[in-house]
Amino acid sequence: MSPTNSAPGSASLEASASGRPKRSTLQQQQRTWGWIFLSPWIFGFFAFTALPIVASLIFTFTDFSLTSDQPINGVGLRNWQKLFSDPLTIHSLGVTLKFALIAVPIGILIPLGMAALLNSKYLWGKRLWRPLFYLPYMVPAISSVFIWQSFLNGQTGWLNRMLRNFGFANPPNWLQDETAIPIALVLIGTWGVGNAMLTMLATMQGVPTELYEAADVDGAGPLTKFRRITIPMISPVIFYNLVLSVIGLMQYFVIPYVITRGTGNPNQSAYFFNMHLYKTAFTFADMGYGSTLAWFIFIIALALTAALFATSRRWVYYASGD
Repeated sequence: MSPTNSAPGSASLEASASGRPKRSTLQQQQRTWGWIFLSPWIFGFFAFTALPIVASLIFTFTDFSLTSDQPINGVGLRNWQKLFSDPLTIHSLGVTLKFALIAVPIGILIPLGMAALLNSKYLWGKRLWRPLFYLPYMVPAISSVFIWQSFLNGQTGWLNRMLRNFGFANPPNWLQDETAIPIALVLIGTWGVGNAMLTMLATMQGVPTELYEAADVDGAGPLTKFRRITIPMISPVIFYNLVLSVIGLMQYFVIPYVITRGTGNPNQSAYFFNMHLYKTAFTFADMGYGSTLAWFIFIIALALTAALFATSRRWVYYASGD
């Protein structure tokens, strides 16, 4: 009598006869549903991100205008050559870079100081101060700009009222003086440092206490411990916020645009690069040159970020030793 049942393991041998295990029905369903749920994001990415990026790169080599009924013509590198001869491009880039030299260090030092204060064992009412320091970050940018606009008004603003009460007869007109408006913009920028403060505080609280105890044995003071222990241990978070600050300043637009009503005045001292980009592309409808400006500032941001990563090896400490 011949056996009717297959030998043990024959099913698995059949499944692997082609060299690849057969995918179960459940796995196939999971894979299908996974692609179904991903498809809206994939479509949105290609339609609203990838395609515009490629299109803008192509536009840099054309004379494409939003208001012209003429066919689009290729202009080669003319738009790129114009970058270095356009006085407004050079001026707006200079304004942006000068502002970054002031705003980036302040944007790191202030949240670092706030985090150190909140991490101090001598501070009373930490549960009160922590949300108060973070709260301004949650205020929408436009709303905060209007608040600061009222606060810094040269005639009726609360800041100048207080300065006059303290004996300053002629306080600066913060929003109309070309030497004062960069300071005003830096002040407005400090309004939103709560997120950076929170990440630094969380990292400080994760520093091993054994390091501070060993420093106490050696007789180190608070400043020495902060400089020799705290700063190196939280340097990855400082570096992270530094990179975000640089990239953010290369995209700086909303605050100066609202404060100056899109003019960049007084004397174009607040005419930032992205304001020039916006006017070129959407006010003057020159999408060819506007796309070139967008790619130019992207290249600058990429170069600055690469430089930061290159120098980070000298001062950023990772516990893993990398």
